[in-house]
This record gives sequence, structure tokens and C-alpha cells, in this order.
Amino acid sequence: MPRWKALPDQLDPQVREFADQLRRLVDRSGLSVAAVAERTGYSRTSWERYLGGRLFAPRAAVVALAEVTGANPVHLTTLWEPAERAWARSEQRHDRVMDAVRADRARTVTAEPRRPAAPRAACQAPPAGPGGRSRIVMFLAGVVGALLVITAAVLLTGLGGPADDKPAAARPPAAAPSSSRTAAPPSHTAAPAAVLPPGVSCLAASCTGQDPETTRCADTSVRTVGSARVGVAVVEVRYSRTCEAAWARLRQVVPGDRVRISAGALARDAVVKGAGRDTYTRMLAVQGPAAARACATLTDNKSGCATGTDTTGR
Repeated sequence: MPRWKALPDQLDPQVREFADQLRRLVDRSGLSVAAVAERTGYSRTSWERYLGGRLFAPRAAVVALAEVTGANPVHLTTLWEPAERAWARSEQRHDRVMDAVRADRARTVTAEPRRPAAPRAACQAPPAGPGGRSRIVMFLAGVVGALLVITAAVLLTGLGGPADDKPAAARPPAAAPSSSRTAAPPSHTAAPAAVLPPGVSCLAASCTGQDPETTRCADTSVRTVGSARVGVAVVEVRYSRTCEAAWARLRQVVPGDRVRISAGALARDAVVKGAGRDTYTRMLAVQGPAAARACATLTDNKSGCATGTDTTGR
């Protein structure tokens, strides 16, 4: 049984080649994915996604892998740069497709409803055809007879006796509709749910307070949209356009370091518990990456913040 699963078919060729290069480094080192995670400070789940082509490895993770496998970090980061640009282009294409799908579904909701067909006439002559002449004659005879009956009734009513001179009794006014009866509310078509990639389990407000890894928001259209160095650590604003949510990540940390993501009056915090491991907060729904701010406070009392910026045009 092969160690690695096939990479996704839709991967850009440069991204595919870079993922294969990472796999070869791990294979030559003889390390398991768990051992790579332990030595680089990135989680096993993250490395499974990096090596599986489902998430692009950040530069710091690539440098850490080069160090633990004995590879040349300069050569590896040189390969990383064009692959990262190709990954960003793929994300932008995915974003445009998702925007087109949402716009199409919105147009479907607001489309004018179909008008009902006009009712058929109460009396309709039978179709003529071979053998149908007798039916047509009977139909016409019935119409003539009905007209004669109606004419006779009108004449008799107009020539009635003295009783006809009396004024007709006034009809009682029609009863007003009961006040207890209320009109039925107009029917509204519910807006369709947004189309999300397979496995992604939240969107916008439903992502607030949730883990970006378990919801798969960290797998789809995710970018670091802001970063700042705080002492030896790096604080980042991470944003998923697919999930319309942001979270904070703190790298190169020690136990006790703290990181916070905020957007308006909402905030989520995380505290580093394990040595050498990246830490990230839970998510907040945001109106674009520029609405998010990530701040770090280290155990040596150093602090700093990074604000998200819109990178869609990059």
C-alpha cells in the first residue's frame, strides 16, 4: 500500500511539484508525519494537509522541514515562492467561481414568479373532425335552444301583471367580513443556503466561536492577510473568504504567550500551552479581512498587533 494518497487533480502543476518535493524530503528523512510535526512545531493535521495538497505550507513550516530533514532551506524556499503564487491564483479563481454561484442563486430567488395559465372557457365546442359532424350539429342545436329559453324568460318578466309594478324588496346589505378573519400573509421564498465546498461546515455568523481546523475553514481560500513580529514571535491575521471568517495565529511561541482576534466588540483568545507549537484562536465572522485585528502578549511583556488588509487584488 503506497504511503501517500494521490494529490488532488485540480492542483496547479507548480503546486503539485512542490508538494511532491516535500513528500520526497519526508521519505528520505525516514520520519513519520507525526515525527515531522513534533520536530517542526506544526500540528500533524497541518502536515497531513500540506503533504496531501489540501493546504499550502507557509514559508516558516517549509524552513522548519528543511532544518529537520537536512535539506537546503534556501533552495526549498526558492521553489516555494512560485508555488505560493500559483496557489494564490487558484484561490482567486475559486473565489470568483463562488461569487458567481452566489450571484446566480440570488437572481433565481428574485426572479418574477410564473403567471398562472388562463382558465379554459366553460363552454367549448367539440373539435371538428372526421365523424364529428353529428356532435357539432347537436352542440349548435343546444346553444340555439338555450338562447330561446333565455329570450322567453326576459319577455315574461317584462310583461308581468300588476304585481310587477310594486317596487322590489330592498336586498339586505352584504355582510361585512368578520373582523376576526385575517388575510393570509404573503408567501415568501426562503433564500437558498450558500454553496460550500465539501467538508466545510460553517459560513459567516455560524463560524463565530468555532475551530477553523475542524470546520475545514483553514483548508479553503485561506490567507494570511496581516502579520507583525512581536519579539521572537509572529502574530498573524488568518482569513477564509469561503467561510467569511478570521482568526489569529501566533508562531514561534513559548508556553504562556497569549493571542487574541478581535472584530468590533467581539474577540476570541488563546493561550500557548505546549512548547514550540503554533497557537490559533477560534473564529469570528467578519465583513472582509480589514475588519479583523490580531494581537499578541508574550510572557516577557512584549506585545504587538497586526491588522488585516484586503488582498483580493494582489
